[in-house]
Amino acid sequence: MGYKPIESYGVIGNLNTVAMVGNHGSIDFMCFPDFDSPTIFAALLDDKKGGCFRITPTMKNANLKQFYLPDTNILLTRFLCEGSVAEISDFMAIEENPNHNILVRRVKGIRGRVEVQIRIDPQFDYARVKHKVIKKEEEYLFVPEEEGLPTLRLRTPVPLEEQDGALVGAIELRSGESEYFILEEAIDSPSSHPSYCSDSFKTTMNYWRDWIQRSTYKGRWRETVNRSALALKMLISRKYGSIVAAPTFGLPEHVGGERNWDYRYTWIRDASFTLYALIRLGYSDEAGAFMNWFQDRCGELNPDGSMQIMYGLDGRKDLTEVNLGHLEGYRHSKPVRIGNGAYNQLQLDIYGELMDSVYLYDKYGDPISIDLWFNLTKLINWVSQNWNRKDEGIWEIRGGQQEFLYSRLMCWVAIDRGIRLARKRSFPAPYQEWFKVRDEIYYDILNNFWNKDRKAFVQTKQGESVDASSLLMPMMKFLGAKDPRWLSTMNCITSNLVDDSLVHRYRVCDAASDGLSGGEGTFNMCSFWYVECLSRAGDLQEARFIFEKMLGYANHLHLYSEELGPSGEHLGNYPQAFTHLGLISAAYDLDRRLDHRHFHR
Repeated sequence: MGYKPIESYGVIGNLNTVAMVGNHGSIDFMCFPDFDSPTIFAALLDDKKGGCFRITPTMKNANLKQFYLPDTNILLTRFLCEGSVAEISDFMAIEENPNHNILVRRVKGIRGRVEVQIRIDPQFDYARVKHKVIKKEEEYLFVPEEEGLPTLRLRTPVPLEEQDGALVGAIELRSGESEYFILEEAIDSPSSHPSYCSDSFKTTMNYWRDWIQRSTYKGRWRETVNRSALALKMLISRKYGSIVAAPTFGLPEHVGGERNWDYRYTWIRDASFTLYALIRLGYSDEAGAFMNWFQDRCGELNPDGSMQIMYGLDGRKDLTEVNLGHLEGYRHSKPVRIGNGAYNQLQLDIYGELMDSVYLYDKYGDPISIDLWFNLTKLINWVSQNWNRKDEGIWEIRGGQQEFLYSRLMCWVAIDRGIRLARKRSFPAPYQEWFKVRDEIYYDILNNFWNKDRKAFVQTKQGESVDASSLLMPMMKFLGAKDPRWLSTMNCITSNLVDDSLVHRYRVCDAASDGLSGGEGTFNMCSFWYVECLSRAGDLQEARFIFEKMLGYANHLHLYSEELGPSGEHLGNYPQAFTHLGLISAAYDLDRRLDHRHFHR
């Protein structure tokens, strides 16, 4: 059927994994049973070999619509065919047993007659392992030929035929008629009960609606913020409390290029920012679960007291990068990578993002434990001794380490928040040393990263280029949002990185070498950072104008990928936590300022 645009997909999930459902009715991406498990469907990355679960109308000129059931992650896909209407309800059931991963698809005739064709073609282990099909009464088993991979079970009353390892068929639905398809691991589960489809639909709907009602955000963009919150919730592992940066891999930042990464892991940076957004919305339970996961990682620090920049969902450290050469990639964008070679990079900024979130969690969630504090002290002491090193930075460059402004800034944040937290809780700490190093970093930034000619803070030491990560300077309270140096930096960012309402994270042509060929799109999170900086500086009408223009770049379900291309097409992994947490933060700040409310952080 060819490749569908990234933005044409919706996402359903059960807090263990997600499935990507196209507006044409096909599930073209799904890892199973966990976010970072091998794929069983990957047609999004190779429409011939990857595998899919397709329920589509046979009529080629059908009008297709897709939307979420309000305040839920239950997805409805509607086919309108010459006066006839059929609808698919897609969801992953939220079960009491976290080991139950049950995908439910129910197709129903709404009006007239609609014929749909079905194709269920799982391809195990990233389409590297063959399988056999075993037919039972109203049940089919897909059994992989290698041990260690889950056997899949399809429950359905629809008669299907095997065709080269896939199950295919067609049905005609009249008004009021429906059929179901339940895909799960072949273990004991509640899905065999006759009323399972309707019961699990209600249970799952109530789960999502009860969760979103706990949000404290009641502002102007409530529907959009709620959708972003629901998307973020789907990226949190129920088993571990860890948070994935995105549930996909291999989706390109530039179509046909090599900037194709695996984001199905827990970055300390991304998770910390996500924590900040959830705390703002009142979700302290999720923040607490991540803190427990993080405390376990503190018991596994490197010998020098540092920590990795990212981990597997379960905390594993080895994320060796592998190229899947047999997959052609989304619209021929190769290589398709799993694992992430950046896991052993030095990225000094992670400690600042982490400490900022810990500080906020201690303030708005639960007080942190003394044992966690002693581990945090080790991390801050390590930052105090290593803040002036070169590193790969927030953008994970692969062209060699450099001295980055953003890394310096976040080292300052790490120590500053450590001092604030220690004083607030009367924790023991080497105050004198921390104050000394914090001020050294401050003067280093002023003396070595301020470009007098450009009148701006620049990306690298004694450099010339600006970087959108500098937008965090006022948000992290390094300087005021109306400070003259900051306002002139904003002007420079506007002139060099802003394209209408869209913001590049840096200009590939003139920034620090990132070691990769080709270009990239504008970075959505940076666009929302830009909005928040305008809001904090008091330019509320411009901030609102740009924010609402950015909302227009969301897809039909109010979801965003990582980047936007020249024509507004979505690029990079999807849905991206960075983008949605940036949207929440910008909406929150802009709302309160438009209402003249005051937020004391």
